[in-house]
Amino acid sequence: MKFPLRPLYAFSLSLPSLAFSLCAPQTQISKIKKKKQRKRKMENQKPLQNGNKVDDNLLAVDNRDRDGDGSALIFLGTGCSSAVPNAMCLIQPSDPPCHVCFQSLSIPPDRNPNYRCNTSLLIDYCSSNGKHNYVIIDVGKTFREQVLRWFTFHKIPRIDSIILTHEHADAVLGLDDIRAVQPHSPTNDIDPTAIFLTQYAMDSIATKFPYLVQKKLREGQELRRVAQLDWRIIEEQYDRPFFASGLKFVPLPVMHGEDYICLGFLFGEKCKVAYISDVSRFPSNTEYVISKNGAGQLDLLILDCLYKRGSHNVHLCLPQTLEALKRICPKQALLIGMTHEFDHEKDNEFLMEWSEREGIHVQLARDGLRVPIDL
Repeated sequence: MKFPLRPLYAFSLSLPSLAFSLCAPQTQISKIKKKKQRKRKMENQKPLQNGNKVDDNLLAVDNRDRDGDGSALIFLGTGCSSAVPNAMCLIQPSDPPCHVCFQSLSIPPDRNPNYRCNTSLLIDYCSSNGKHNYVIIDVGKTFREQVLRWFTFHKIPRIDSIILTHEHADAVLGLDDIRAVQPHSPTNDIDPTAIFLTQYAMDSIATKFPYLVQKKLREGQELRRVAQLDWRIIEEQYDRPFFASGLKFVPLPVMHGEDYICLGFLFGEKCKVAYISDVSRFPSNTEYVISKNGAGQLDLLILDCLYKRGSHNVHLCLPQTLEALKRICPKQALLIGMTHEFDHEKDNEFLMEWSEREGIHVQLARDGLRVPIDL
């Protein structure tokens, strides 16, 4: 059963809000009118093509017929490693209980923008001949749930290529389930799915999943059906691009803590998109590649944002994320990797005001979000 989905801004036009506005002082009425004007302005924006703003697909999950459509970005997950809701908020609730996490008990996940799986992006790339290829970035702990919920919702028939940002649990522990989206063969006699990763990630995964890497059976070892993967090593350098299913990707090395290099990726010829899910600091060369004052302005930056306040040793939090956006100055940005500190509706209201003030359109992404884009 599919539940009707409301745009992001529809939540703020609920009956309690309207009732409040009828008896509010004039200054409050003025603020409400300004908010409505901002909402109408943002809802009338055009799709992300040739540098224009995204349309209302930014504001709600889009379930239109895809036949004949062009390229699109689909956010399979926008949450932190432990995902949202936070299990501890449900099994040992605070007083008062966590509003964001308790929503999960009363609102179905596909209607709840605060329900967040591990960060993962699906790129539905439509090439010039009209053929669609499906590239997924990261396959984390919640991958199977994301397939059941969003592959079916958005009519995604397969995965053509996989790209890994790094080898942490929230990026790779769904690799075993790749077999569920591959053709069934009890003898593993199928074409393997290309998977792009660094040598460091490859060495780690060979330890975590030796049976996915192993090429030949040992003597006496039984044949078992496992995911068939074509492991392809990429460099941690922005001047060593690679192609996945016909789309060019530029590696963007960033610090994920001062002892660890993680990759983001730059892609798109017509619209430039950078996806950076796990970062605490940008090396100067990487920041130059994605900055307006460097190699050129991004049309869309998808960026890490763990906590609402303070700082963290291995991730950006909202204060640092907003400072990074001011330095990099993309045309627009979508934030991912959020914990339960973020309330999608309320915090997007704050980000709307920040966007108007700074001239950079920024919002929290949500699971299931589909953004049509000209790649």
